[in-house]
Amino acid sequence: MSPSAPTLQTMGQQFSRRSWAEPWKIKMVEPLHMISPAARAQALQEAGYNTFLLKSEAVYIDLLTDSGTSAMSDRQWAGMMLGDEAYAGSRNFYHLEAAVQNYYGYNYLVPAHQGRGAEHLLSQVAIQRGQYVPGNMYFTTTRLHQELAGGIFADVIVDEAHDPQSLHPFKGNIDLDKLAALIAREGAANIAYVSLAGTVNMAGGQPVSMANVKALRALTDRHGIKVYLDATRMVENAFFIQERESGYADKSIAAILKEFCSYTDGAWMSAKKDNLVNIGGWLAVNDTALYEELRNLVVVYEGLHTYGGLAGRDMEAIAIGIEECVQDDHVRARIGQVRYLGDLLTTWQIPIVQPIGGHAIFLDARRFYPHLAQIQFPAQTLAAELYLDSGIRAMERGIASAGRDPKTGDHHYPKLELTRLTIPRRVYTQAHMDVVAESVHAVYEAREQTRGLKMTHEPKYLRFFQARFARE
Repeated sequence: MSPSAPTLQTMGQQFSRRSWAEPWKIKMVEPLHMISPAARAQALQEAGYNTFLLKSEAVYIDLLTDSGTSAMSDRQWAGMMLGDEAYAGSRNFYHLEAAVQNYYGYNYLVPAHQGRGAEHLLSQVAIQRGQYVPGNMYFTTTRLHQELAGGIFADVIVDEAHDPQSLHPFKGNIDLDKLAALIAREGAANIAYVSLAGTVNMAGGQPVSMANVKALRALTDRHGIKVYLDATRMVENAFFIQERESGYADKSIAAILKEFCSYTDGAWMSAKKDNLVNIGGWLAVNDTALYEELRNLVVVYEGLHTYGGLAGRDMEAIAIGIEECVQDDHVRARIGQVRYLGDLLTTWQIPIVQPIGGHAIFLDARRFYPHLAQIQFPAQTLAAELYLDSGIRAMERGIASAGRDPKTGDHHYPKLELTRLTIPRRVYTQAHMDVVAESVHAVYEAREQTRGLKMTHEPKYLRFFQARFARE
């Protein structure tokens, strides 16, 4: 026996751990292929170095977003065949309403075609021109709808959220002192509501603690201020509470989710994320008068209050998706895959946002490309380089996404300059994550030779979706 050959003892040590596996098996596949490096270079140039403008057929592994990219279950596909496409009073609406009431705990439901439709409705009804809307870091579409309704966004997130290397376990928390100072300065009547996101996307998918939302509820109650929740990724937030917060280890994801929602006055939802569907959203509230306004306005912008821009089959798929998404083993596997990728990159000392979040790995483009100024769009540059290397499509979450100040017209310069590798739910295997990690490593090795970008076309609203860039 050679010295390097494994013995029974070493084999036992090697295999003493037990792995976890995804709580599903594959029933249908979609073929993938990687186009040549030359074809990728041409495709990226034609897209103006904006990964949003790439055709999907030119993409190998698509990590642009987890929005609408989930694989639906056999139960959801079966539910699609039960669509009641009546214009009014679809039975699928009542299934969806019951699911939201059961798992999120709100009284009234207004469906919408997707999350930003719900954001628009709430902003139009709940914001008076000139009012402040404090929140735990901005999100692109949310802030725009609030501003278009005349609101003024105010960031009241904890300072640790702006530090990608901070290991604070709940970097999504509201800084209650910042919020109290805003209320004292502007007056409670000039606060439209608190805009609370469960897992903060722009901070790297960072969660809010149960203790923080309880304290927030107590503070806002003293001043008569409402709290509305972006529940888009709340099941992931519930997982982090279960894992990190005392008293919740033995509670289910479903129980934690419902308790968290109970401290808020309503929520809007992009069902394309947690709820595991390809299209859809909803808005749910407890206040009867507010509900009447919303169900009236939804008829103007979305559709009748019992379909809100959705087909009956879509509402049925969401109702089933709500039940599936709160299952503990589903959430554990979903976040486990994100952590698998993050742990690989951390082992190779590649700079990412820590702690690893729930839906994506956020590469720290500032540390990736320290030789690039922020106005050279380092996060956009990194997304472009990943695509050139391996056909992986990622998303910029930095200066391009931050946009411009509506008053001054100057760029917003966020402290975080990130490139997001967003993992769709129930779609890719661990082997795909290995390919992604190896591509990031290759791009990191070549980082010193990388040149930045300049913006050559800038849309007025949400510019990151359609902007075009060129090499400097």
